[in-house]
Amino acid sequence: MVHFVGAGSGAADLITIRGKKLIEEADVIIYAGSLVNPELLKYASTDCIIYNSAEMNLDEIINVIAAAERDTKTTVRLHTGDPSIYGAIREQMNRLDELGIAYDICPGVSSMCGAAAVLKAEYTVPDVSQSVIITRMAGRTPVPAGEDIEALAAHGATMVIFLSAGMTKELSERLIKGGYGPDTSAAIIYKATWPDELVLRCTVGTLYETASKHGIIKTALITVGDFLGEGGVTSRLYDASFETEFRKP
Repeated sequence: MVHFVGAGSGAADLITIRGKKLIEEADVIIYAGSLVNPELLKYASTDCIIYNSAEMNLDEIINVIAAAERDTKTTVRLHTGDPSIYGAIREQMNRLDELGIAYDICPGVSSMCGAAAVLKAEYTVPDVSQSVIITRMAGRTPVPAGEDIEALAAHGATMVIFLSAGMTKELSERLIKGGYGPDTSAAIIYKATWPDELVLRCTVGTLYETASKHGIIKTALITVGDFLGEGGVTSRLYDASFETEFRKP
């Protein structure tokens, strides 16, 4: 059996209870070494065989899993955050389907959730933004047509931008071109929930200046939108005059 496990946003104790249990029971762990907190590997048994996927290609990863299956061993494929967001798990699952190898997925706390926590912010603020756009800049790999930063910025919604910390100059320019004002609130969150996390509040217009000043070129999320400000109205959810299934006005 193969378990795809979300490692959480960084802190070792932010993995789910299920994820921790799967790590403890694993015979083989393949972890994303460039992103996953190595402290999580302390949960593994002493006889567990551990591989760093940062040094492996897809064929090598699948070969390790297939060999473990032949030996009736349980494998944990440990991904950063939640595997469903930029986890590149679909290509692995396709290969496992071809080989007839069973697998499941244990969700994790995404770094975008960790970022909101350290910002003490809510992405969906009434009368400010009720939508969150998760995206990235096109870099060595492209993005689909219609998903460029300018097109998405035109919505004016909350944006959480992954894998783009090394392109903040172009990102800033394209966000402004898409419709965000240069003074729109933004934040760069480096290694959210890790011991060495760093939160840099800035604006869309000062993204590059802020990132450069602090040497941020990777392992950081960028959030953009008025949710970072003080605007918005009180939710009707707890309004004494608002009737719900459980409460009369």
